[in-house]
Amino acid sequence: MKPMTEQHLALFRRHMVEVIDMHFDLAGDEIGTDSPDPQLRRALMDVPRHLFVPQSLMLMSYQDTPLPIGFDKTISQPFIGALMLELLDVEPEARVLEIGTGLGYQAAVMADMGAEVFSVEVVEEFAEAAKARFGVLGYDIEVRVGDGSRGWLEHAPFDRILVTAAAEDVPSALVDQLEPGGRIVIPIGGKEVQQLSVVEKSAAGGVQTREIMPVRFTELEVAA
Repeated sequence: MKPMTEQHLALFRRHMVEVIDMHFDLAGDEIGTDSPDPQLRRALMDVPRHLFVPQSLMLMSYQDTPLPIGFDKTISQPFIGALMLELLDVEPEARVLEIGTGLGYQAAVMADMGAEVFSVEVVEEFAEAAKARFGVLGYDIEVRVGDGSRGWLEHAPFDRILVTAAAEDVPSALVDQLEPGGRIVIPIGGKEVQQLSVVEKSAAGGVQTREIMPVRFTELEVAA
């Protein structure tokens, strides 16, 4: 068998994005749009997702399914990951805080869209692996190891906050570090099933939460 080439991987990536398009179309009433933002779609086509999974799973990286990445964690199903970024409404030069770096895929997509990304990861091995990937691929993303529920006060306030793990409630520190007019995308709920939610902060500082759809994420870890 011939070795896999970048052209082959680009075809897999295109197929992944076409499946994401289909999911958006089917769930359009729930999510408020029947297609991804063009800049998000472009970034999904550009970022090499296969480099953000364990090497043994490289050929599965473009399937529309979550994949294990170690430490009982997963990289999200491509559609759910894309949906979270669509709901986040990432704009060029926006300051984005990500809670839960994993191996760095979501952060890379946001950086590819022109955002200034700061990412907090509780698992040191993931943080180091993500930094290495960002360095090789040329993404200027700041990463630190720590308790994501506390945010990253030194770089606050943020225009957008993405939380890639579930919490019973939105951590108060994240709300405090969100710029008025900003938004948080987070799965809210218990251990089994959560509601993917958009939390918006008004100019006056009030908070409003909108539920989008049921999802299942691992729980947000709090460092000791």
